Amino acid sequence: MTHFVLLCPAANGHLNPMTSLGFELRQRGHRVTLVGILDAQPAAIAAGLDFCPIGETAFPLGAMSGSFKRLGELSGTAALKHTIDLFTQVTLTYLQEAPAALRQLGAEVLLIDQTCFGGNTIADQLELPFVSVCCALMLNRDRLAPPLNTVWPYSPSRWAQLRNWSGYQLLDQVGRGLRRMLDAERHRLHLPPVVRINDNYSRLAQVSQQPSAFEFPRADLPDTFHFTGPWANPVSRTKAEFPFERLTNQPLIYASLGTIQNRLFKTFEAIAQACQGLDAQLVIALGGGSDPQTLPPLPGSPLVVGYAPQLELLQRASLTITHAGLNTTLESLSNGVPMVAIPITNDQPGVAARIAWTGTGAVVPLRQATAANLRRAVTTVLGEDSYRTRAQAMQRTIQTGGGVQQAADVVEQVARTGRPVVANAVPGN
Repeated sequence: MTHFVLLCPAANGHLNPMTSLGFELRQRGHRVTLVGILDAQPAAIAAGLDFCPIGETAFPLGAMSGSFKRLGELSGTAALKHTIDLFTQVTLTYLQEAPAALRQLGAEVLLIDQTCFGGNTIADQLELPFVSVCCALMLNRDRLAPPLNTVWPYSPSRWAQLRNWSGYQLLDQVGRGLRRMLDAERHRLHLPPVVRINDNYSRLAQVSQQPSAFEFPRADLPDTFHFTGPWANPVSRTKAEFPFERLTNQPLIYASLGTIQNRLFKTFEAIAQACQGLDAQLVIALGGGSDPQTLPPLPGSPLVVGYAPQLELLQRASLTITHAGLNTTLESLSNGVPMVAIPITNDQPGVAARIAWTGTGAVVPLRQATAANLRRAVTTVLGEDSYRTRAQAMQRTIQTGGGVQQAADVVEQVARTGRPVVANAVPGN
């Protein structure tokens, strides 16, 4: 038995896949502990994992709600900057408090979310092996892949590679404060500097819940990068009540802007207006952004709930309207459901670019998300068979992939051997 410790942001989009992986490892007889701020505890409990709190002074219970509320009102660069500022504060807490907690726990192998910046510094400080985990869109930089905060299409051309490089330079400018803090901490600990962004990630193994078919061709990935497919597990999630008796026999359109960027009420109104009059039932999940009872009536009288059992509803859905969060996207594709994507910020533009590239949905930029434009996208995706055909092809790819079992196999091999675990396939190779 190995004691695995998970380091992960206290956001559902990261906690859901990470705790699914932790749940699988626990089912195999390992001890699994999630170390994080108090707002992450419910996810650990739902998955049956141990929990070790840190940062109780800086981030008391409920502290993330205020930050997420503010983030939910932002979009684009402003939201990205807010996210980086929040990550900087959380990273400082992890650097200050996680090492002592991990020593006391007797951690043996760390599973570090790629967005848990500073995780590699903690592992290096404690001389612990670690696996990098991509719960969101993979952060690995590649000359062929546009920055994840853009909707730029894939192109192998020279001009596109120069465009990508300039985009990464701008991203570095936004995150320079965080990078300086991490560099200073490594210097204080007498650790070698990290020269390239990609060197922050594990040399032993990196696992991603993306299927390789949902990624642009790559030139610079290490041979230890594993595309496994989604890690969704309803058993390890917090349960959500839902009035299933109110569902009709009409085709179901499921709309969600996630649990963070979920306070853009004008967008929800535009979605409702776009679906009004269609032979379909619209279900809107607010993701905890507000109480449905406080909202004014929406056009077409859609079924509106605070939270929704997303995995169950997607099994019935004909279309998903999404912010292009990776979890909702992969869960839709796991059920062969095409999408209309309205990317808002962070990695969502990059996910939307991959939806367009794979032909599994249509993309409507947030600034263009009027009722008329959304209506056009919805009727196109529902009316043209190619979108559902490609979504179902992706579903078959996911079904034949390894999923959370493969990810757990890789993690166990690292724990057993302490050596790099080579993958089988890299997009474009």
